[in-house]
Amino acid sequence: QVQLVESGGGLVQAGGSLRLSCAASARTSRRYAMGWFRQAPGKEREFVSAISGSSDTTYYADSVKGRFTISRDNAKNSISLQTNSLKPEDTAVYYCVAAKSDYGLRDASVYDYWGQGTQVTVSS
Repeated sequence: QVQLVESGGGLVQAGGSLRLSCAASARTSRRYAMGWFRQAPGKEREFVSAISGSSDTTYYADSVKGRFTISRDNAKNSISLQTNSLKPEDTAVYYCVAAKSDYGLRDASVYDYWGQGTQVTVSS
C-alpha cells in the first residue's frame, strides 16, 4: 500500500506561483508513475501532469503546458509540480496519484493510489 501526502497548496494572486509536493510513504524497488489531477467545484476531474516510472517521461495537459513543470526526487521518494503564471481557472483541489503502469497516464482509471488533495485558489 502506498500513501500519498500532498503539500504546498494555498491562495495566490493571478500570475503568481506555487510549488506542490507529494511524498510517497512506501519505498520499494518499483518506481511508480506519478502525477497530478485536479477538480474544480462543479467540474469533472481532469488530468494535469504525469511523470513515467521507467524513464521519467513527462506529460502535460494542454491547459498547463509551458506554465507547469513536474519533477521527481528519487532520494525523497516524491514529486513536485511547479506552477507558474497561475490563472483563476487553475483554482481546484489538486490530487497526487501513483500508478504501477506507465500506460495511459492521462486516464484517471489507471492510477492505483490517490492522495487526499491540496487546495489551490487563484484570485483575479
